[in-house]
Amino acid sequence: MNIDTIVDKEYVGLTFRALAEAPVSALRGISPKDAKALAQAFDVHSVRDLSKLDFVKWAQAIATLADHEQETPEEQAKETLLDGGIEMTFPASDPVSVDSGITRIEVPPDMVNAKADHQHAGKVDEGGKAGAKQKAAAH
Repeated sequence: MNIDTIVDKEYVGLTFRALAEAPVSALRGISPKDAKALAQAFDVHSVRDLSKLDFVKWAQAIATLADHEQETPEEQAKETLLDGGIEMTFPASDPVSVDSGITRIEVPPDMVNAKADHQHAGKVDEGGKAGAKQKAAAH
């Protein structure tokens, strides 16, 4: 870590021992007014004093433990129910739909015989033959 990015310009290049004894305003983002408030409220005058402040230690401990805390049984149950609900709604075996109107294909449709199924299919064939004869006669 480049320590120069977290201290004010006048403290760049100092040793860690010197920075520990520097006023808290040496830390970038803590103004002299903020440093005065820390001194009045917590008797904190240096970076070292700030690091030893019990409230800072407690906050760091809580944050560290929170990052590693296990879920409560209630949270685990909610997650399991949510996962189950999503799986029932969108099973992994279902194909991905590209049409928003189709969400699930239960049974594939039977192939339709258009000639037998189409209304007036015979007439279409006859018309097609008649049309071909007319074209042949015209030439």
